[in-house]
Amino acid sequence: MTQRQMILGMQLGNGYGSQGAAWRAPGVDVSNYTSFDAQVRYARAAERGKFAFLFLPDFLGQLGAGLDHEAPMLTLEPLLTLAAIARETERIGLVATGSTTFNEPFNLARSFKALDVMSHGRAGWNAVTTSDAASAANFGRQIAPRPERYQRAHETVQVVQALWGSWGRDAWLKDAEGARFADPAQIQPVNLQGEHVASRGPLAIPPSEQGQPVIFSAGGGAYGLEMAGRYASAVIGAVFTIDDARAQREAIRESARLAGRDPDEVKFFAGVMPAIASTTREALDRRVALGEHTFPARVAYLGSMLGLRLDVGQIDEPLTADQLDAARPSPGDPRSPRALEVAREGWTIRDVLAHGVIDYHPTPVGPAAVTADHMQEWFEAGACDGFWVSIDVYEDGIDTFVDQVVPLLQERGLYHHDYEGPTLRDHLGAPHQYGTDPRLT
Repeated sequence: MTQRQMILGMQLGNGYGSQGAAWRAPGVDVSNYTSFDAQVRYARAAERGKFAFLFLPDFLGQLGAGLDHEAPMLTLEPLLTLAAIARETERIGLVATGSTTFNEPFNLARSFKALDVMSHGRAGWNAVTTSDAASAANFGRQIAPRPERYQRAHETVQVVQALWGSWGRDAWLKDAEGARFADPAQIQPVNLQGEHVASRGPLAIPPSEQGQPVIFSAGGGAYGLEMAGRYASAVIGAVFTIDDARAQREAIRESARLAGRDPDEVKFFAGVMPAIASTTREALDRRVALGEHTFPARVAYLGSMLGLRLDVGQIDEPLTADQLDAARPSPGDPRSPRALEVAREGWTIRDVLAHGVIDYHPTPVGPAAVTADHMQEWFEAGACDGFWVSIDVYEDGIDTFVDQVVPLLQERGLYHHDYEGPTLRDHLGAPHQYGTDPRLT
């Protein structure tokens, strides 16, 4: 029997990296915020490592606090970024986030299917709702209650998929001699009307090599779980322990079962934010430099995670014996046990923060083998089907991961040596689908 192998995706953001100070890192062009050439270069590096997909988050509120010393974390526009990348890559999947709250189904259907055709079947849509008031203000609207947002999301996905299938598989005749461009009988309106969205259709775009884009999901809670179980072929997770990841993965699989789908169709991706260098100290120094402006502001929050009152004046000292005796991980923050574990190893508070204990995903620190060991442990424990990797500084970090971590995973039989096919569905092992899923009511 063929050994199960992990699937890898890579987060792609602002042209610098996943750490807020990546724009100031050595060797980084500070103009990369608007450089699509840089995004293409990073995508091609990930493709060299046989990553299944690039994953572009999005936030419609865009600019936040900290602009005096940190760059915005996201691409200028996800779909346009991926369109540029599509023309300069051959195999890597292209997944963009698109809000169901502030987009109409026809716009989403047309944009994502055009990207799918342009990339020869490599597009994916991360279908999410939006709950941020600042984002709503950009559209002159207010945030609707959660049930209403998800009702709209269900309707939007269904209308989008119906529009994707409205140009029949064999409708494009391309018969120049017979003067028949397409068969109108196979290009039909969808005429769908929901409580929140509607579309007549049809869409004027034929199928791609994979038929239509792949649906991704990144939502949480019961509503997000139902969305993932009904529509998604891949779920982008945010988990901090193997037990939590295993529970979330199984919950998603059960949701797929309840929807009448094969749970193996839905792949769950845990996040990882590696800090890689030849030694642990060098890896920590890299993160310390990137956290120069942010770490002091995080000291108080680290204290709350540990049930302590910490002062920024102690940032370059370890916790005292009395503090360690009094420390208790916060039950409200799943990162807290790891933070206490690192603190008990005797690191200074600055180094504890450099271990990524307040980051969005686990941070293996040290030589490449540390990251490979982390990924192997989680994967073999059934905690995930793969990982979406957030690189701290793209300029050198992607190549480091590809040249050092990927070969270790390949040597261990955990990761492929080449792409199994040309489309994103091939990379994910997702079944063919054109139009709505006939198994769902």
